Amino acid sequence: MHAVILFAHGSRDPAWARPIEAVAQRMRERAPATEVRCAYLELTRPDLPETVAELVAAGVQSLRVVPMFLGVGRHAREDLPRLIQDLQAAYPGLALELCPAVGENDAIVDALAQVALG
Repeated sequence: MHAVILFAHGSRDPAWARPIEAVAQRMRERAPATEVRCAYLELTRPDLPETVAELVAAGVQSLRVVPMFLGVGRHAREDLPRLIQDLQAAYPGLALELCPAVGENDAIVDALAQVALG
């Protein structure tokens, strides 16, 4: 069983997570056989370790973590890789892939440019 986690920063404002949840819903519509979850670094639940634990308990054997960051700051460069290392150590049988931040993807840059141009 395969899953994808959309990983974002988090916020005290519950409305902040709506765009991330919208991406997850669109993924579920396009790939119903893929388990899609959202997880957050701080201020919003669930966090990444909690989400991974739930997925592993449900039988997930491979997992892709997609950082939903436009910029690659300290969280993407340091905090997230450290979390991934800890999770890989906790679940050695799990195939765990950490993707680059979405802001590094040319398709995202092109889409944002198109939106900004109108």
